[in-house]
Amino acid sequence: MKTNKKPIWTKNFLSIAFVNLIVFIIFYALLTTLPIYVIYDLEGTEAQGGLVVTIMLLAAIIMRPFSGNLLERFGKRKVLLISTLAFAATSFGYIWVEQFIPMMILRFIHGLSFGILTTATSAIAADIVPNERKGEGLGYFTMFMNLAVVVGPFLGLTLIQSISFQQLFFILSAFVLISVICAFLVKLKDTATPTNSYRKRKLSIDDFFELKTMPIALISCLVAFAYAGILSYISVYALEIGLEKVSGYFFLVFAITMLATRPYLGRLFDQSGPKVVILPCLVMFAIGFMILSVSETAFLFLISAAVIGIGYGSLLPFLLSLSIQFVPAHRNGHATATFFTLYDTGLAAGAFVLGIVVPYTGFSNLFIYLAGFVCIITITFYVLINRLQASRETMNLKKRS
Repeated sequence: MKTNKKPIWTKNFLSIAFVNLIVFIIFYALLTTLPIYVIYDLEGTEAQGGLVVTIMLLAAIIMRPFSGNLLERFGKRKVLLISTLAFAATSFGYIWVEQFIPMMILRFIHGLSFGILTTATSAIAADIVPNERKGEGLGYFTMFMNLAVVVGPFLGLTLIQSISFQQLFFILSAFVLISVICAFLVKLKDTATPTNSYRKRKLSIDDFFELKTMPIALISCLVAFAYAGILSYISVYALEIGLEKVSGYFFLVFAITMLATRPYLGRLFDQSGPKVVILPCLVMFAIGFMILSVSETAFLFLISAAVIGIGYGSLLPFLLSLSIQFVPAHRNGHATATFFTLYDTGLAAGAFVLGIVVPYTGFSNLFIYLAGFVCIITITFYVLINRLQASRETMNLKKRS
C-alpha cells in the first residue's frame, strides 16, 4: 500500500538540525569544561565556576521573550544567519579571555546569541516539518539536541586530558563554523512584518509571549525543574554511592534508549494524539527516579538511565509540538520562544532550588521526592490536555455552525 507522506529528511531539515546539533555540542562542551578552567587556570572559586554556567543560561532566558518578536519582525532566516554568526564570533572570544570578569561578560553575550539562535532553529524546524508529521519530525529534530548532551561533554572532557584550554577553545570555535555553513544552506520562504506596523502600535505582552502556549510551556517548566536533578547532580550522586566509574555511561545509555524509541513514539504521537504518548512518558520518568533512588549497583544505575531516556527523552519534542498546535503558523516563533523561556527557567530554578534542598534530604530521598513531583505533573497534564482538547472541539463546532 503506497503512502503519500511528505518527507521529513529534506536538505532544509538536515541543515537546520545540524545547526542545532553543533550549537548544542559547543554549549555542553563549554558547560562541562569552563568551571574547571575558571577554578584551576584562572584560580577562581567553586562559586565562580558555577557562575560561568549560570550567567549564560540567564542571558538566554532574558533574551528568549524578545526572540519571537525579532523572528516575526525581521524574518526567521535573517535572524538565523545573524545569530549564528554572532554565536560563532563569540565562541572565538574564549581563546583570548584570561580573567574572570571578562569571561563573565563574554558568557553573557554568548548567552544572548544562544537564546535567539536556538529559538530561531526550533521555529524554522516547526515550519519545515510537514503538519501531519509534526510530532515525528520535531522528535527527530530535538534528538540532535539530545545527542549533544552526550557528545559535547565527552568531546570537551576528553580533549582537555591531552591539550590546553586555549587549544580546546580554538577547536570548538573552528567546529562552530560548520554551523554557519549549514545556516546558509537553509532556504525558507520568509516573511517579515513591516516595521511601520510596529511603529503604529504600542508593545504588548503578545510581542514577547504567546499566551496560548503558556499552559503547555508551564508543564515543560515543571518537567525541566525535575530533570535539573539529573543534569546537575547525577555525577555527584554516582560518586556518593561509589559508582563514579560508570557515571560517564549514564547519558550514553540515556541516549541509546532515547534514539531507539523516539521514531516509534513520534509516529504514535501523530497517529494517536498527545495523551497516548506523553502520559506514559511522564510515568516512565517517575519510575526512572524511583529506580535511581535505590541504585546501589551499576546495573540498577544504568537501568534508571535507560528508563529516564525513554521517559524524559521524548517529553521535550512532544510538548513543543503540542504547544505549537494551538497557535497560528505566523506565531510559532513566539510560541517557541515562550516554550523555551519557561523550559530554561525550570532548569535554572531546579539546579538552584534542589542544590539548597539536597543537603537536608540526601540524594536518594531527593530522587524519591522528584518521582512524586513528576506524578503530580502527570495528573496536572492529564487535566490540562482534556480541557485544551475540549476547548478546541468547542471552537471547531462554533466555526462549523
